[in-house]
Order: sequence, then C-alpha cells, then structure tokens
Amino acid sequence: MAPHLDASTVKPLASWRKVMQALVTGHGLPEAQIDDTLLRRGPDALLSRSALIDGLGSLVKTATVFPGNASYGRPTVNGSVSLFADDTGELDATLDFHMLTKWKTAADSLLAASRLAPPKVGEILIVGSGNMAASMIEAYRSVWPDARFNIWSRNPTAAVELADLSDATAAADLQHAVWSADIVSTSTMATEALILGSWLRPGQHLDLIGGFRPDMREADDECLARSRVFVDSRRTAAHVGDIGDPLKSGALPHVEADFRDLATGGFCRVDPDEITVFKNAGGAHLDLMVARHLSDLASA
Repeated sequence: MAPHLDASTVKPLASWRKVMQALVTGHGLPEAQIDDTLLRRGPDALLSRSALIDGLGSLVKTATVFPGNASYGRPTVNGSVSLFADDTGELDATLDFHMLTKWKTAADSLLAASRLAPPKVGEILIVGSGNMAASMIEAYRSVWPDARFNIWSRNPTAAVELADLSDATAAADLQHAVWSADIVSTSTMATEALILGSWLRPGQHLDLIGGFRPDMREADDECLARSRVFVDSRRTAAHVGDIGDPLKSGALPHVEADFRDLATGGFCRVDPDEITVFKNAGGAHLDLMVARHLSDLASA
C-alpha cells in the first residue's frame, strides 16, 4: 500500500531551502506536460490539475474552493493529491493536500523573492490572514530572519490574532503599510485589486499569490505597468486575472521571465531601484516537483 505523507511526517525532514532547490532542479528537467480543469458553481469551484515530467513521474491534485466555508469555521480550500511512479505509473504516495500546498506555494514565492527582492529587506507586509499568510511568514523568515513583519487583513481581528501568533504587528492602514514595506506579499481571495500602483515606491518587490481565476485581481494595472513582471510559468499565469487582464489590455507589454529562465540568469533583479512583481500562479508541475522531493525524503 502506498504511504501517505502528512505534516507530521514531513516537518522533521523538509526545509524551505531544500524545497526551493527542488523547484530549481525540477525546472532543469524536460518541460512538464500540464492540464487544468476548472468547474464552477456560483462562488464554489472544483479545480483539478495534473502534470507529468520525464524523470519525476506524474501527479494529480484536485482542490475544492468553497468561500462560504469560512462562516462555518471550515477551511475554504480542500482537496487530495496522488503521486505516481515515473517508470511504472503505479501509485507512489498520497500526500496531505494542505501540507503539500503550504510547501509548494510558499516555496514558489520564496524562490522568486530570493532572486527579485531588494538587496536589503527590513520590513515585509503580509496581506491576508489565512493559512497561507502564516506560511509566508514562516518561509520569508527562513531567508530574512531579522525582518519586521506587518499583517493587514480585511478582517482586522484575524490580523491581530495572526500577528500575536507570529511576533508581527497588525497594520491598520493598507496604503501606508504597502509604502513602508520592502516586500509586499498578498494571499487573498480578492476579485478587485487591493494593491494600487500609486502606492508603490522604487525598490520594492510585490508577490501576488491569491488570485487563481481569470476574475480575480490583487493588484491594479498600474502596479504591472510600473514594474518588471515575472511569473512561475507563462502557461499557467496567462489564465489568471493579474496577468491575463493587463496582457490583453496592453497595460503589461510582456512578462520578463519565468522559472524556466532560472538556469540562464534571466530571472533576476537588475536594478536596486526597480519595482519587481511576481505572480505565483502555481500549477501541478510545481506540486509534482515538491511532492517528489518530499516523497524521496520520506523514503530515505
């Protein structure tokens, strides 16, 4: 019977730097085959993502997104993950959905920030107060342990609670908090832009995590127009609102690079005063890279 990997199994073995390296290594392999299916019922969604990478195997990750769950004290996002062997296609492992999502999503943004953030990072703003916001604090602290953290949320009580748990400060004014931060990381369910380009100053890095549908936006067009814009994958990012909308309108002339450009040095900050934006669009190919790494750690 294939093993099941959960948070208790993985926590003693994994590190953010190792998972970032797994993403770098994975992007040096043959390009992934990926496919997504999105079904909608009002605000609810069923998203299935699959990937196959020669040398790593294949993976299917299915997520349900039910925004109304928050009012019942239940997770908004749930799902399942299956990892299959590269040589035989047999089931190698199942993985806890939330555990894998945490490591993959946060390492995705952390890898980008490690290349795109300004030379000195003294203050980091987390926009959002859910599980991913907490994971981003943990991930960013692994690279910038001395940075100050501010948290802003549309739910001020939740921001205070997360700040108390994370040795951070709850921010009351979003515009001021954005202006003062060196890294701004958003993980929300926003359908209208929360971050305005007029609030940004030279040298900042903006990390957009939350939007996964064409109708979701966390940053306005001016954010994209004022910045050099990077994505984890051009193929997956083109379908989300923060990239697809400004590309269609012309507000965003082009995307600078994605993770396939890591090996050539094209995925990097070139000027300390430039504004960089990274869209974390995810994708099952990233889940596959991280799941294989975690599975290898557990079997070793």
